[in-house]
Amino acid sequence: MPDRNLSCRKSLFFLFAMATLLILVSWVLLLDSTGASRLIDNHRLSISTPNRVFSISEPASVAAARRRPNALSRESDVKKCDPNSAMLKVFMYDLPPEFHFGMLDWQPEPNSNSVWPDIAKKIPGYPGGLNLQHSIEYWLTLDLLSSRFPDRPGPCSAVRVMDAKEADIVFVPFFSSLSYNKFTKEKVKTKVNRDKELQDKIVKYLTEQKEWKRSGGRDHVIMAHHPNSMLNARMKLWPCMFILSDFGRYPPNVANVQKDVIVPYRHMIRTFVNDSAGFDDRPTLLYFQGAIYRKDGGFIRQELFYLLKDEKDVHFSFGSIRQNGISEATRGMHSSKFCLNIAGDTPSSNRLFDAIASHCVPVIISDEIELPYEDILDYSKFCVFVRFGDAVKKDYLINLIRGISREQWTQMWERLKEIEGFFEFNYPSQKDDAVQMIWQAVARKLPFLRLKLHRWKRFARFEVGLKASRFSPYN
Repeated sequence: MPDRNLSCRKSLFFLFAMATLLILVSWVLLLDSTGASRLIDNHRLSISTPNRVFSISEPASVAAARRRPNALSRESDVKKCDPNSAMLKVFMYDLPPEFHFGMLDWQPEPNSNSVWPDIAKKIPGYPGGLNLQHSIEYWLTLDLLSSRFPDRPGPCSAVRVMDAKEADIVFVPFFSSLSYNKFTKEKVKTKVNRDKELQDKIVKYLTEQKEWKRSGGRDHVIMAHHPNSMLNARMKLWPCMFILSDFGRYPPNVANVQKDVIVPYRHMIRTFVNDSAGFDDRPTLLYFQGAIYRKDGGFIRQELFYLLKDEKDVHFSFGSIRQNGISEATRGMHSSKFCLNIAGDTPSSNRLFDAIASHCVPVIISDEIELPYEDILDYSKFCVFVRFGDAVKKDYLINLIRGISREQWTQMWERLKEIEGFFEFNYPSQKDDAVQMIWQAVARKLPFLRLKLHRWKRFARFEVGLKASRFSPYN
């Protein structure tokens, strides 16, 4: 009898052990199949959209750069654009060429119905000089046009779709900055301001489209990177998402950090490739070259000029891109430890991004500045910020800069080399370059965009028509 009880207990123990083992194996397999184990390991916060997930933590390249500066993973080097994994689906209007590549002297072939150049064969060139700093519209449009190429190299954060109902956003390919630069500075004056004419036409076109009426324009993305671009149209297109350089010339009810996207200028000076010029290899302590006498907030440049002009290791002088201006600025920034970025006519300037490309630690004196990707990028790790009121105090700025140690400067210099790629414009775009980072910044606005759109639809959905007053920014 005791032998039978012992045998029974052994059998029960064996069955219990096997059941426990099977439960553990099944749990591990379930975690792996759903990706939950990877989610737990990565501790990443994600927002789900239909068939897509995008991260709102810092870009993968930020973390990668911490480990391997200036290096991309081998996987990303060979990965091609996968439209199904793009975080943004974008519907782009087929606007007539006069709004985009027609300004680059491109014309469609005779008897061709296409409004777009065949960029697989040839890409229309963009004007040089100061035009380039506001060329964001050009790079984003090229990126969308190429997003469906079957052999496109590199990743894609945004992909073009042909049905607006499938899209997260509606993209307006109007080269507004180029329009301002080209048509308001023409030597031959015409009776009609061509830039204003195009703005009037784009307002009329957009407000007549069913896509605009369906959302009141709230899901439309319009580029107005030059501070003076879209001056006539911006108040009429206020519900949209603007892509801007800053908010300096916009009332807050038309453009603000909640709904709009601040993006970088394209830097003018050459990127400092293979930079090994550390602290002792940069003889100039503080560098500034540019327009000293500016209107609006730029008065501080005059104040700083008189405070710093006699400091022996400070370069503070007038300069422009004319003659050898860009070459001189390149040499100056590449041989300086700190580079001043001072508010001018508007809170931002291209100088900040020139400094980043030079690995010259930016000293930002602009109380109202908004910075690209600041929701995920900590600029205090590679920039020095000084308030207006402090900067104009005698000896305050120079003492602050001299008080930054070699070790502190070196940490910021190393960080500049890690993040410089986020501000580089490429075609085809590369992993987490400026083009991809801009699309990612737009994607991070989607939750607010949907909230705004859903709230608007509370009453708009069943209304027969929309009154003109509905489009007033003061409602």
